[in-house]
Amino acid sequence: MFLSLNDVTYKQYKKISPLTFDLQDQDGRFPSLILNPYAYTKVANIIFLDLPVGTGFSYATNAEKYYTSDTKSSIDAYEFLHKWLLKHPRFINHRLYIAGDSYAGKLVPIIVKEISRGNEAGLRVQLNLQGYFIGNPGINNSPKNDYEVVSYAHRMALNSYEHFKLGNGSCYGEFMNPGLENDQCLYALRHIDECLRDTSKEHALEPSCSSTTPDESNLGNLLLEEARCDIILPAEREKSWCRFHNYPHIYTYANDPTVREALHIRKGTKETWLRCNRTLAYDFDIIDAVPYHQFLSLRKYSALVYSGDDDCQVPFLFTLKWIRDLNLTLEEKWRPWYVDGQLAGYTEKYEENGFHLTFATVKGAGHSTPEYKPKECLAMIDSWFSGQPF
Repeated sequence: MFLSLNDVTYKQYKKISPLTFDLQDQDGRFPSLILNPYAYTKVANIIFLDLPVGTGFSYATNAEKYYTSDTKSSIDAYEFLHKWLLKHPRFINHRLYIAGDSYAGKLVPIIVKEISRGNEAGLRVQLNLQGYFIGNPGINNSPKNDYEVVSYAHRMALNSYEHFKLGNGSCYGEFMNPGLENDQCLYALRHIDECLRDTSKEHALEPSCSSTTPDESNLGNLLLEEARCDIILPAEREKSWCRFHNYPHIYTYANDPTVREALHIRKGTKETWLRCNRTLAYDFDIIDAVPYHQFLSLRKYSALVYSGDDDCQVPFLFTLKWIRDLNLTLEEKWRPWYVDGQLAGYTEKYEENGFHLTFATVKGAGHSTPEYKPKECLAMIDSWFSGQPF
């Protein structure tokens, strides 16, 4: 069993829930659903949790509860899980994993630490915590993120060697706010931004669907998924396809009265379902989640971290960098992995005193990975759950 930090409605589009949208049947009517052959429910029981409170269909009866943060959201998740398991005691002894992708990937290790400390304190019912897995995780707000974006873009031939070299040498790792007096750095960033502004940050090889104008785009926005929260309605019979043109299906579905009734959404609690609720008073109070991974690496848990190798928003280079900074022992060197005889990505494994961490890339996937490669992701998760190599 695992707790997934994202609501079930959005996960239908992300390709891990039992049902998904039939994107081949797009005639403007109510979106039809089909069985998902790559649902994670084939290998695990899943609790989908809207987090923080106020997202998805979640709500609070007290206005103060909408003032939240990384820390408070993680505590709320632990409280929810504890109460849910007490109401459903038959699941208490099941193996438990915590999962999330994108920004939720930052919250996962924080939640796992809360559960771990709760178990160690012995003041509550023991949860059978086994580990966690995160995809395309936005771990911290470090300027190193931006360096890895620029470095990855250079490796993908999205900016020139000359400007990358100039920026690397003159910006001193500060690509977000280099200072107005640093002329060489600003010159390099101006040219790099010009090359990247029309590139899809979620998938470097797909058409760009940005709803912002070129003037609104800047290097500092590359890691902000919030810039992709607007609904994009395609023109009739539009020639160029963009992935975000599929998103209106989510809004139509989630805001339909019959769907709300089927999901037992309490009337009057949520007027409109939004993919991104920008009205929350949210404090990003944890700058770096790496110390939480370091804390967990001292315990006998299993972790899986995976990245789409075409994700330009949280490049796999950045993820691999902080994993290696954990100073774990390399147990299995970098190697390819396959699904049905086809190359699916690359993987390596680490181990330290009973803590096991597997890192994997998923070939051709963007941000986030299951949306692009559901078959490969299911095979990866299934193998990892069973302790088998993939």
